[in-house]
Amino acid sequence: MSDAKYQSIAEKYQKFVMPTYAPQLLLVRGEGSWVWDSAGNRYLDFGTGISVCNLGHCHPAVTKATQQQAGMLVHVSNLYMNEKQAVLAEKLVRHCFDGVAFFANSGAEANEGLIKFARKWGSDKGKDQIITMKDSFHGRTLATLAATGRSKYRKGFAPDMPGFSQVPFNDFDALAAAVTDQTAAILLEPVQGEGGIIPADTEYLKKVRALCDEKGILLLFDEVQCGMGRTGYFFAFKGYGVEPDAVSIAKALGNGFPIGAFIVRREHAETLTVGTHASTFGGTPLACATACAVIDAIHNENILANCIKMGHFFKTELEKMAEKYACIKSVRCRGLMIGVQLDGNGGDLLPLLLKQGMIALSAGEDVLRLMPPLNLSEEEAEQGLKILEKVFSEISA
Repeated sequence: MSDAKYQSIAEKYQKFVMPTYAPQLLLVRGEGSWVWDSAGNRYLDFGTGISVCNLGHCHPAVTKATQQQAGMLVHVSNLYMNEKQAVLAEKLVRHCFDGVAFFANSGAEANEGLIKFARKWGSDKGKDQIITMKDSFHGRTLATLAATGRSKYRKGFAPDMPGFSQVPFNDFDALAAAVTDQTAAILLEPVQGEGGIIPADTEYLKKVRALCDEKGILLLFDEVQCGMGRTGYFFAFKGYGVEPDAVSIAKALGNGFPIGAFIVRREHAETLTVGTHASTFGGTPLACATACAVIDAIHNENILANCIKMGHFFKTELEKMAEKYACIKSVRCRGLMIGVQLDGNGGDLLPLLLKQGMIALSAGEDVLRLMPPLNLSEEEAEQGLKILEKVFSEISA
């Protein structure tokens, strides 16, 4: 694509697209762990669309399933059954816990569903309050913004929807002190993503589960970013041995095709009944066929084992770099959900990495966030580490 074409597209963005983002790169093609821009430059994608393309770009089996379904049946209302939705629900439940699934289009919608589920469950018990965590992120709708613990996202959108309070993450005493007779649920991410790749402590989660059982409170997990194999487990909570009462997923469920879901334990299957919750586009045949192919690929291609293997490799190599470069304060890894805490702004590294041929992300204020595809090869991992070391060396000098 010529410079003139790039300029034409950039001008259209400026004139016709609402400026809620500030993109500078025009990406035109993706394959596996790589993407190409309009000038033909190739980039190793360690952002994967913010943990969306966990199987890489244009995965052959997923692409084939999407194409086949698009020629058969794209959409039907949820007033009717479609085969793919039933099959996908069974696949998810078999990987999760015994329960039932509701399908939506995004992570925010999935978390809205969790919130509605908790409110409906508590409506006849005098319970309508939800405790969330500081530095959490649950979405951009008004309810999920109110649940989000990072106040910068709520700026300008006051008043917050009532019914939410935040406590420090991994601080059980603070959480227990915040519980009241009106508390319906505790909502948290097993690994905080936007907050800086901060994993929950195992003992903390076990205590939270016990507290919820003791007080008659729902435990809700937001796995929109950390789920779908990202931590080396299909659901992140499986790595902790702590089961919630409900869990949300989205992002990587469709490997780029929009779909979200939340799953509730079977004992709560009748909480949301006919007419209490709905979605026009949730669970379409096209979206569900795509997601079924994603789940099958994760299973058939030993994706979780590769994620754990590559995660250990990155952790080992990044910790070696931390000993060499003072700019690295700590390394946090859970599978291939990687956070490198720096002594400066994490976002400052992104253009430097881009110049060397890598797309990455930041999180919190001082964290470089790395989320490579879960089927990343060892050769690609080594290429990525070489790029990272070059940039760390450059900024240290």
